[in-house]
Amino acid sequence: MSDLTCQEFVELVTDYFEGELDAETTARFDEHRALCPGCETYLLQMKETVSRLGEIPVESLSEEMQSTLLSAFRDVRR
Repeated sequence: MSDLTCQEFVELVTDYFEGELDAETTARFDEHRALCPGCETYLLQMKETVSRLGEIPVESLSEEMQSTLLSAFRDVRR
């Protein structure tokens, strides 16, 4: 069984998409998704979201929304 938790999996998704994971972490990530239907579904949903939304220019977001998003991402990384 993979030693990666679901929480760790979720935290690594962006780096996985961007090819930023080292070979060992990528292998652990792939092993976890093969064994965890919930995380595989999450990954597929994130891929779909990214493909549908594309990029949202930061300039198009209000200062309040930028602050809210940055705060949320900081909390996730902790």
